[in-house]
Amino acid sequence: MKVKSFEGLTVWQEAHKLTLEVYKLTTRFPGAEKYGIVSQLRRSSSAVPANVAEGFGRATTRELLRCLQIARGELEETRYFVLLSRDLGYVTSQDCERVGQHCNSVGRLINALGSSLKRRLGSGGGITSHQSLFTSH
Repeated sequence: MKVKSFEGLTVWQEAHKLTLEVYKLTTRFPGAEKYGIVSQLRRSSSAVPANVAEGFGRATTRELLRCLQIARGELEETRYFVLLSRDLGYVTSQDCERVGQHCNSVGRLINALGSSLKRRLGSGGGITSHQSLFTSH
């Protein structure tokens, strides 16, 4: 079965769930943080699945890998803002731990996809289009 869109990628699905979790979590933040931490957290968390989607739509495997690297950076930014939110008393330690675990899971998925793409790229003799890589065997 071939993945026809970014929505079929497990990494995108889990990153999207993380974004939804962050949006729900930030509804409880003080109004004074609307343009501060709330904005930063929402932007960085939504950038993770957005970069996966963008990479899927790019023409080459190398471009997809670059977008996955950017997604990984945005994921770490999200993790930092959740830690900051905990330290400022905006989220509980339990919320911080839960989101942190979700970040770990998404990070593992990003790393796994990136490693798989690099292996296939290396063994494929210069595969340029990644679309053929998204098939089940």
